[in-house]
Amino acid sequence: MKLSDHKATLSFSNGEPSVELPMYEGSIGPEVLDIRKLYNETGKFTYDPGFLSTASCKSSITFIDGAKGELLYRGYPIEQLARKCNYLEVSYLLLNGELPNAAQKAEFEKVVMEHTMLHEQIHFFLRGFRRDAHPMAVLTGLVGALSSFYQDSIDITNPEHRHISAMRLISKMPTLVAMTYKFSKGQPFVYPRNDLSYAGNFLHMMFATPCSEYKVNPVIERALDRIFTLHADHEQNASTSTVRLCGSSGTNPFAAIAAGVACLWGPAHGGANEACLTMLEELKANGGVAKAGEFMEKVKDKTSGVRLMGFGHRVYKNYDPRAKLMQEACHEVLAELGLENDPLFKLAKELERIALEDDYFVQRKLYPNVDFYSGIVQRAIGIPTPLFTAIFALARTVGWIAQWNEMLGDPEHKIGRPRQLYTGAPKRDVPDLSAR
Repeated sequence: MKLSDHKATLSFSNGEPSVELPMYEGSIGPEVLDIRKLYNETGKFTYDPGFLSTASCKSSITFIDGAKGELLYRGYPIEQLARKCNYLEVSYLLLNGELPNAAQKAEFEKVVMEHTMLHEQIHFFLRGFRRDAHPMAVLTGLVGALSSFYQDSIDITNPEHRHISAMRLISKMPTLVAMTYKFSKGQPFVYPRNDLSYAGNFLHMMFATPCSEYKVNPVIERALDRIFTLHADHEQNASTSTVRLCGSSGTNPFAAIAAGVACLWGPAHGGANEACLTMLEELKANGGVAKAGEFMEKVKDKTSGVRLMGFGHRVYKNYDPRAKLMQEACHEVLAELGLENDPLFKLAKELERIALEDDYFVQRKLYPNVDFYSGIVQRAIGIPTPLFTAIFALARTVGWIAQWNEMLGDPEHKIGRPRQLYTGAPKRDVPDLSAR
């Protein structure tokens, strides 16, 4: 970032002296006001619930222009990356700042795939959970537990340790998610295979059994890889900010990522794709496409309590670019599996059509987001709905690690400590017990 040629002046109507605030420019995006000295100079804080207008850090990893519906990883449009690169190439980009050449790509993929195995003792740790536990509850515990199994790489002041931890997390997260699924099904764990791709290996660990051979379908493999790519990073969202805030205390990377997993679990964040599919399933059971118009009218009625999941976004005020790419993958997967007439997909398309034509939704910029189609794709592949958010966490791990590593390399980073606007009782004395 660079200092802007102009400054902002903060003035007060009560006669207090005005304050000049420096401004900084990023490479793209809005300028920011530097308020770091505001409290020292004025004795005042800013008030910004949800951090809607606050830049908590500087970052060179991901940029979103919500008005344009634009998402860039290290400057590259998500549309180009999704069509020209696989997930591990994108992971290399997020971690290192540039796309790999052929030799770097081969070496990176080799290292990742050679470290997909987990410490055997983790199997016993997993068996301590109930089999009907939510996958995100299990995954949060497993990721946090990794710090006790890989204690040789948790010195966050050592760049080599940070790199080793990053590679371990990216490598082992698919194995953890697949093991979580197998455990819930009561099936034996399937060990990873280094000869398969990242997405192909995950599919194999998920769906192979000792009693029959499993062949990876390249169309499904490509669609899953795209899901991973589209979810790899998304700027300073709730879970990424959680990872940064947790990591700012100096905790180990496994604990920081476990915090991100826990945050992602929320239905307003990573759990939105699960909530979206649940909505579609319920609407299908209650009339399907024929009732889509009636359902959308209920959505517009604020007293009905009916919510439209999979539409709208905190940042995007235009069509989510990831949704278009996910819709393409949805078409390919359903055609490959002979599910072109899938009632959920037809229902999703009808809801989208209504939303894009109805002034109520258009004026509120309620366009489909990535969750709207990703759930349909995962359902078609055979992934159970409760596992959707765990797969989101798998994909987002590289973004979390890249952001965490960037934060630790920033000489200006400090432990996170938000301020508050206190609205409780003023200072008072504790009365004796007899007087209460």
